[in-house]
Amino acid sequence: MKIALSFTTLVLCVTVAAPVTAQDYPNRPIRLVVGFSPGGNADVSARLVAARMSELLGTSIVVDNRAGAAGVVAAQIVARAPADGYTLAWSSQGALTISQITEKNPPYKTETAFAPIGQTFTFANALIVRPDFPAKTVSEVVAIAKQKPGEMNYATQGIGSAGHLSGQMLQSVARIKLTHVPYKGGSDVITALLGGEVRVGFAATTTAANIRSKVRVLAVTSRERDPSLPDVPSMREAGLTGYDATFWFGVVAPAGTPAPVIKRLNAALNDVLKEPNLVQTTRRQGLNPAPSTPEQLAALIKDEMQRWRDVVTER
Repeated sequence: MKIALSFTTLVLCVTVAAPVTAQDYPNRPIRLVVGFSPGGNADVSARLVAARMSELLGTSIVVDNRAGAAGVVAAQIVARAPADGYTLAWSSQGALTISQITEKNPPYKTETAFAPIGQTFTFANALIVRPDFPAKTVSEVVAIAKQKPGEMNYATQGIGSAGHLSGQMLQSVARIKLTHVPYKGGSDVITALLGGEVRVGFAATTTAANIRSKVRVLAVTSRERDPSLPDVPSMREAGLTGYDATFWFGVVAPAGTPAPVIKRLNAALNDVLKEPNLVQTTRRQGLNPAPSTPEQLAALIKDEMQRWRDVVTER
């Protein structure tokens, strides 16, 4: 009896300890935690990708919006989740790099808390001003800011957001001093701008394109022109040599997630990002598909950490 019991226990232990393989994953729904509010580009693109990945993987992917602290809230949830491939984060610079620079005691360390799966999209912001603002070019904005350091307010989607980082880089490259006015989201930025609370702001390129009759769009923050605003120059073209505030989304899992699971997820993700219909749909939203390997996303996070540290911490 003792021998039989010991053998049974051994079999159970071996079964429990057996490594996860791509063949038996996934066998239940996957939770995709999105660190942004419903309705924005991050949420919409995440849902598009999740729907197609669900079909490829043969299981449902449930999108769970957990907005807050520029994606840190969502990332923290995933960092603490079991490393089994069933809880993933749709994240960005704010949570994976900027939080590590600006917070004295971040709730996780990106390099040890996550297993990168792959990059998804790149995107840009646009510098917009009210029609009654005297500057009609980026150079004129810079000139006004230099005349009255710190007096020019600019609105963004929040601390650590793409708009905030765009403004930080503008100050760094142009050697000017601005005052940041953070709002809860992109729609609040537009409301504040149109309502006269602020006269300068950063918004998603597609948002800027949709309200061009009400605001003046001066430049896009990416290295090259954006497809949604083809006639608007990049900051570089507008005279700010060295300016590049291109942003991205990526998918990560908790550190320790088995390699076969990461490989399966990456393959499905990249297949979806290459689908012509998805490419066409997301590009209309100002999002450029950017499939990658897990290693490439890991390298991007490392490079971005240094690049933004130089900008964010500069005095």
